[in-house]
Amino acid sequence: MSFLDTLMRIYEGFGITAIVTVLGLLYAVPFALFAGTLQHFSTGASRWIVTAIIEFWRSSPVIVLLYAFYYSLPAFGIYLSGITVGAMVLGLNTGAYGSQSVRAALQALDRGQCEAGLALGMSRFDVLRLVELPQAIAVMIPTFVNEAIQLIKGTALVSLITLTDMTFRAKGLSELSYNPAQIYSALLVAYLIICYPVTIFGRHLHASHGKTRGRVDEL
Repeated sequence: MSFLDTLMRIYEGFGITAIVTVLGLLYAVPFALFAGTLQHFSTGASRWIVTAIIEFWRSSPVIVLLYAFYYSLPAFGIYLSGITVGAMVLGLNTGAYGSQSVRAALQALDRGQCEAGLALGMSRFDVLRLVELPQAIAVMIPTFVNEAIQLIKGTALVSLITLTDMTFRAKGLSELSYNPAQIYSALLVAYLIICYPVTIFGRHLHASHGKTRGRVDEL
């Protein structure tokens, strides 16, 4: 089997990789924005609770979380599909890391903008929604792209909960062909082909944002 044939057979598992990635981002982005914002503004016990939740998802090994949710929840009468567990675990783990970027970006903003918004009669929520978060999100684009790439690479772990993603396909091919060097080299190339365009897209977004900010600063 040629290298190209191996690559094409590995891509037969791309559908699962893509689904887990997209669903994972649907968990990651809202969680990062909500948890990071809440951690920035909360105080006392509520801040401690938010921080504990974030640290749980950041500190727990992803592979352990996958096993725990996939194999332990049925004992409590909760049955989730492998795709749901994979997307949830990878998404919330990614979102927990992203939340720290959200918090840091909000802390770095000039507080004068908030005071100006309040002086104009805007509510605190509107200042956050219309002034602070748009700026924070723009600053975090490179970080978000990096986290998205980490999420794509992390989907390789869902093969451990029986999902037939690209890594699962590669493992099966390796056991059949006894040629692991070619199989796993092809798998590395397969992930590179997926992740590199995402990196280019992130650079384009970041550059576009820089040009926009430059034009605004010149006004």
